[in-house]
Amino acid sequence: MVETSVKTYRPSDDEPFMNERQREYFKAKLLAWKEDILRESKETLANLQEENQNHPDLADRASSETDRAIELRARDRQRKLIAKIDAALGRIEDGTYGYCEDTGEPISLKRLDARPIATLSIEAQERHERRERVYRDD
Repeated sequence: MVETSVKTYRPSDDEPFMNERQREYFKAKLLAWKEDILRESKETLANLQEENQNHPDLADRASSETDRAIELRARDRQRKLIAKIDAALGRIEDGTYGYCEDTGEPISLKRLDARPIATLSIEAQERHERRERVYRDD
């Protein structure tokens, strides 16, 4: 498949759900997202290594340590996101991508386009969040 056709193509409800073209579209989207995250990670690591200097001023040192902790938390979230992206790519390969883990029904294309790592339909996600709120409020 030509790369430009993936970039101009938009999945439509008028075509069969998760046909080859849609799978290629979401695969390209997920791979590009993963590539962006990895590139940002490398830039952050380079910046952290440059910053790894001794600050004689306690306030500067504290500020630098706080910045470092925030960056590391962000990197941890991104590491988890990469795992979700990899899982979605695996679902594309095994043919389960785009189907709700709870109901087995197709997840809307709009939802997948906005959140390509989604594993639940909007309805199932809302049920899940309501159950979480009930248990959290107890």
